[in-house]
Amino acid sequence: MAFTGSAMCASFKAELMQCYHLFSNGSNPSRVGNTTPDTFKLALYDNSSALTKNTTGYTTTGEIASGSGYTTGGNSLVISTAPTIDTTGLNNVAYISFSTTTWTSASFTTYGGLIYNSSQSNRAVAVLDFGGAKTVTIGTFTVTFPTYASGTTAAIIQLQ
Repeated sequence: MAFTGSAMCASFKAELMQCYHLFSNGSNPSRVGNTTPDTFKLALYDNSSALTKNTTGYTTTGEIASGSGYTTGGNSLVISTAPTIDTTGLNNVAYISFSTTTWTSASFTTYGGLIYNSSQSNRAVAVLDFGGAKTVTIGTFTVTFPTYASGTTAAIIQLQ
């Protein structure tokens, strides 16, 4: 099954209200004493994957093969902008951003990815559709996440 678009996973939206995901240092009522941010990862998939907004967790089904610069489970992501709010003007937005992530000495083709929380039973966060085949041959494969700008919908994770 081909990718059918990027989406924030429905289960992630509910889990935010249940305090499953910790994106930065700080208090979390359901995780008393644990202020260590969770580890979020990006796994890459081929065109046989069935990832949609209904995906609830990381899966190896359809994940690109390990080797050639890729390891099963993908890369750990670095949060570049901790949870932030923008209430200027008509804005009422909370968002985070991730730093660019790369796979070096890579040779593979991918159609999309899954951001997931490896600290919380590999719970799904968002499905990324790359809009078609992206191929790298003995090079560096780079995923650059959008950054938030006031009045836009550019942040990779944004609630409004």
